[in-house]
Amino acid sequence: MEIVDLSTLPDEDAQYDEFLKKVCEKYEMDHAAYAGINPAAGSIHGHVTYSDEWKVHYQEHGLHLIDPTLHRAQRSIAPVDWSRLERGKDFQRVFSDAHDFGIPDQGVTIPVRGPYGDIGLLSATRNCSPEEWKKLIGNVITDLQSLAVHIHDNVMSSDTVSRMLYQPSLSNRELEILQWSAAGKSQQDIGDILSISHRTVEVHLRSARRKLNALTTPQAVGRAIGIGLIYPG
Repeated sequence: MEIVDLSTLPDEDAQYDEFLKKVCEKYEMDHAAYAGINPAAGSIHGHVTYSDEWKVHYQEHGLHLIDPTLHRAQRSIAPVDWSRLERGKDFQRVFSDAHDFGIPDQGVTIPVRGPYGDIGLLSATRNCSPEEWKKLIGNVITDLQSLAVHIHDNVMSSDTVSRMLYQPSLSNRELEILQWSAAGKSQQDIGDILSISHRTVEVHLRSARRKLNALTTPQAVGRAIGIGLIYPG
């Protein structure tokens, strides 16, 4: 996976918008959106590729207060495919309006949880058949999880308070193994390269995931890239 390095993009707000556009282009999505809450800094962040008209409508009608794609994902640790959401009155209200703006009810929201109570939500949507969506999301969900961590950690570390807190201490071996993981190497590959057993590789990865507050290795890789500990593969 080639992660767009946010540090190479222009000013802060523009770089997140550009990042989301590149995610859409690379993974064949119509739209992408990121929302983040940072209680340590008392800040809320939002970046989307949706039209200005939809953004204004969404805010003016308070749809963020009832949007099930956000509220369900906030309570989840796993990606939330919108096809599995209950089609209740809140869902119908949000997406009957969304359809008027050309936004489909087919998408996914990926939650990211940080070490200081912060939470980020990366959503992506595409207007296609259920069969096409199932095939597409199956191929890209792992990359999207890493990208969710990448943008979340960049946004959170832009807050001064979080910048002071968001620097976990990883060993050189843990960083080395994460760097090889970012390059697409399997645990067996890494073991062969470093002349250690794949079980030892897993021990280091488990430690790195714990220190980075990541559920999976792709999330750990995305987080390490996002805070500048390793480089995109």
